[in-house]
Amino acid sequence: MAKHKNALRGHFIAPFTSIDAKPNTDAWLELARWISDVTDDTDEKVDEQAYYDSDGTEETVVTGVKVAYSFEGLYDPEDKAQKHIADLKLKLGNDRLVWHKVVSADKKQEWVGLATVTEIIAGSGAASEYEKFGCKISYNSIPEKSVPVGG
Repeated sequence: MAKHKNALRGHFIAPFTSIDAKPNTDAWLELARWISDVTDDTDEKVDEQAYYDSDGTEETVVTGVKVAYSFEGLYDPEDKAQKHIADLKLKLGNDRLVWHKVVSADKKQEWVGLATVTEIIAGSGAASEYEKFGCKISYNSIPEKSVPVGG
């Protein structure tokens, strides 16, 4: 069984302009510089129900999946991905949208979809520390799975 370091998984964002205008290859910005931790914050909604045709044990049915990732690291305002996210901090509604792409560590799969950026931190912390960066990127629907170009 192959093991891969988390740093090999790629997270990319691209500015949102239109639902019909998916980003071209040059538009993607990798969110990696000074990022020290990425947490899978996927949220699942479930319905639990017991039926008379079984032994009465509740069955769990997943009714919704909201894929999300939280990022933590140091803030670099010269990094294009971090700057784009920092510029969203005071935006509302659809102005918080980005395209988000995740490429698996083995480079064999990728997931792309429209996402919302929340919990933006672009400069925070104690006086003796470097500025912190953080955000949460949540897909607005189940992302489209495909094989990366050249993968």
